[in-house]
Amino acid sequence: MIYRQLLQLGTESLKAAGIAEAPVDAWLLFEHVTGLDRAAYIMREEEEVREDEKEEYRIIISKRAERVPLQYITGHQAFMGMDFKVNSSVLIPRMDTEILVVETAKKLKEGMKVLDMCTGSGCIIISLMHLTDGITGTGSDLSKQALIVAKENAVNNRTPVNFICSDMFAQIEDEYDIIVSNPPYIPTEEINSLMPEVRDFEPVSALDGSSDGLEFYRILASEAPQHIKDGGWLFLEIGCEQAEDVTKLLKDAHFRDVTTVKDLAGLDRVVYGRKER
Repeated sequence: MIYRQLLQLGTESLKAAGIAEAPVDAWLLFEHVTGLDRAAYIMREEEEVREDEKEEYRIIISKRAERVPLQYITGHQAFMGMDFKVNSSVLIPRMDTEILVVETAKKLKEGMKVLDMCTGSGCIIISLMHLTDGITGTGSDLSKQALIVAKENAVNNRTPVNFICSDMFAQIEDEYDIIVSNPPYIPTEEINSLMPEVRDFEPVSALDGSSDGLEFYRILASEAPQHIKDGGWLFLEIGCEQAEDVTKLLKDAHFRDVTTVKDLAGLDRVVYGRKER
């Protein structure tokens, strides 16, 4: 079998399994196995495939056909121009969350202390520290397995983040200039309607926001002020239909300058506000 045939086989297998972007996923998995970029493939597509490459490709194509997320198969996901390790202990970083990072970074200044609550893979706090020199970053998560991944990402991206295992604010003692969070926010009853890649493989604890999806926003709105310096900021990623509810929670908690930011699709994606002085 030659490389061209192997790639065709992968594409056809994913199409038959109903994978929406079968050609793209088949190529990315092909590239992962063979190490060939587009230019190298064009030069070598008629060459014979090694048996170990053929077997590995067959195995991971089968996994993708079973709806295992591509990123969990390759073990990597790009975010804010950096590479992050991912596995089933953490949510896969998404482009929508880059909006949260960009908006938060606008308020950052040298010398500030930042807490990333529900840090998961660590992609938010690591990205913020790359965007702004001279800040101190802390990431917190209840999941010890997630923190193992986050710590590895911090090392791989040469970022000195402090990580804390904490059930929300239970183990948080310091005050911060900014707290940022992408908490679980999907209503429990909607979990089963998610695409299989999310529903069956991503950690439910990082998705389930209780019956109305707002449980963690209530905690953040009520407890974050005790850990934010006067005049400091709380930045939150939200579900696209949650802006009104989260805005009310922040205003009821006496945050001011509460603002909603839309994502590239024009959907509400971030709500932030400032603690009263």
